[in-house]
Amino acid sequence: MFSYIKGELTELSTASATIEAHGVGYAITISQTTHGKLCRLQNGETAKLYTYLSVKEDGVDLYGFYDTEELNFFKLLITVSGVGPKAAVSILSAFTVSELASAIIADKPKVISAAQGIGPKTASRIILELKDKISGISYQNGDTELAPVQRPIAPSAGSKLLDAESALEVLGYSRSEIQNVIRDIDAANLSVEDIIRECLARLL
Repeated sequence: MFSYIKGELTELSTASATIEAHGVGYAITISQTTHGKLCRLQNGETAKLYTYLSVKEDGVDLYGFYDTEELNFFKLLITVSGVGPKAAVSILSAFTVSELASAIIADKPKVISAAQGIGPKTASRIILELKDKISGISYQNGDTELAPVQRPIAPSAGSKLLDAESALEVLGYSRSEIQNVIRDIDAANLSVEDIIRECLARLL
C-alpha cells in the first residue's frame, strides 16, 4: 500500500518513529539499525522510510526502514516459517544486513540466535530457507536495491570473522567495539587466532 513515507520527523525512539506527512502522523515500527541512522536527524527535519504494512486480525502495523536493502531483507525473513514481522525487526536490530547475510552463508545459527526472541531452531530454519536465496548477492547496507555480483560471498572469510567475533564477545567486548576494529581486517589470509590477536592489539 505504501512504498515509502517522506515527511517531518516528529518523534523518535529506539523502537519507533513518527513521520508527519501532509498533516498525518504515521507511527512506524523501526529496527535499531534504522534508529541509528535516523539519530543523525533532528526533530523537524525531513525523513524518508521505506515501508511494509502488516495487516493481521489483531491489528495493522507499519514497519519502516532507512534503505531498501534492509526492507528487502525484512521481506525475506518473514517468508521463513515461524518468523513474523516483529521477530524480523528483532533480528535486524541485532545485526546489519551484511552481518546477517554473512552469518547465514557461514551457517552460524548460534550467531543469529543472539537476537532477542530468536531461538536456535528458528535460527537454523532461517539458514535453511534463506541460504540459497541470498547466495551470490551483495549487501552493502546502503540505499540500493539488492544486486547480484560476479563473485559470491566467500564463506571461509565470513566464517572466520564470525568465529573471531564470538570469541571476543566471550572475552567481554561489546559488539560495537568488535565491529569498530574487525571491519578493517582482511581475513582472507589469516587464521581465526590471527584475527583475534589482531583485534586484541587494536582493542587494548
